[in-house]
Amino acid sequence: MTFDTLQNEPGSAPGNVPVFSVGELSQAVKRTIEGTFERVRVRGEVSGFKRHSSGHLYLSLKDDQAVLAAVCWRGQAGRLSIQPEDGMEVICIGRLTTYPGQSKYQLVIEQMELAGEGALLKLLEERKRKLAAEGLFAAERKRALPYLPRVIGVITSPTGAVIRDILHRLSDRFPRHVLVWPVAVQGEASAAQVAAAVRGFNELPADGPVPRPDVLIVARGGGSLEDLWGFNEEIVVRAVAESAIPVISAVGHETDTTLIDFASDRRAPTP
Repeated sequence: MTFDTLQNEPGSAPGNVPVFSVGELSQAVKRTIEGTFERVRVRGEVSGFKRHSSGHLYLSLKDDQAVLAAVCWRGQAGRLSIQPEDGMEVICIGRLTTYPGQSKYQLVIEQMELAGEGALLKLLEERKRKLAAEGLFAAERKRALPYLPRVIGVITSPTGAVIRDILHRLSDRFPRHVLVWPVAVQGEASAAQVAAAVRGFNELPADGPVPRPDVLIVARGGGSLEDLWGFNEEIVVRAVAESAIPVISAVGHETDTTLIDFASDRRAPTP
């Protein structure tokens, strides 16, 4: 039997309609849905997001008309360009699949991206309110910068113009011992690398072979909201807020603002 046999012509007698088993009908629906929607792009708001202990991601995509269940398997979840959160408006690329055992269908997500700058700004404001409510931006958390730091730790790209500017200005005005922790300042790996660098400098022993910095500078040049997004990620903001070493945020130009500007002890835009 095929799914086409379900199409009953007008006026046909009920006795002429073939009888399907539940399993046959479910498999026919499965073949139709998965064959028709094996590659789709879907835009919607993330709702009910859960990260299972297995590493799989479970969520729903919704708009004002419908809700679509979705899953991202562990192997693909680690390669997503963004980490989903409730309320985030996203565009997902994947395929529809069905689960005949419960008469359900879902989107299996292979890629995910934010749905434009408006979604980024909305997410940024919501994250800012959340972290501010936790007290991460409170003035009483700010630490005084050392007047004459012996060692300065710089967290930035080792090949960009920013590190050359910093070293040149220090050489001209105030020669100091500088330790550079190289990180990606843009892209998927940026946030995790910057957070690890802040924590890594803090974990250096005061009397160890590598001198522990008296102040840290997190730096990169200007860019678009997307370019600077790694410095808005919670993992970076929390690492900066928790740092026992005072942190200067030197991310972006005067008109650029990122969340680590609020968590750091001082902001100094790059020239």
